[in-house]
Amino acid sequence: MTIKTNELISMVESLPVDIKTKLVEKILDSLHPSQKEIDVLWAKEAEKRIDEIGTGKVKTIPGKDVFKEINQKLAK
Repeated sequence: MTIKTNELISMVESLPVDIKTKLVEKILDSLHPSQKEIDVLWAKEAEKRIDEIGTGKVKTIPGKDVFKEINQKLAK
């Protein structure tokens, strides 16, 4: 690492946690920018699925059962 990189890291380490959190969010967003339209659609889908579970329209399956079935299928 260069001296400037080390200085930057040192500066970041001295920041309060809330500022570090904001910084991390910005860095992650710059690596993988969010697409607002897609985010909105995913949020709507999540709400729909929560409602379906809450009303009993769909039944959840325990994770252990799902993995057991997957393992059985892969074993064939």
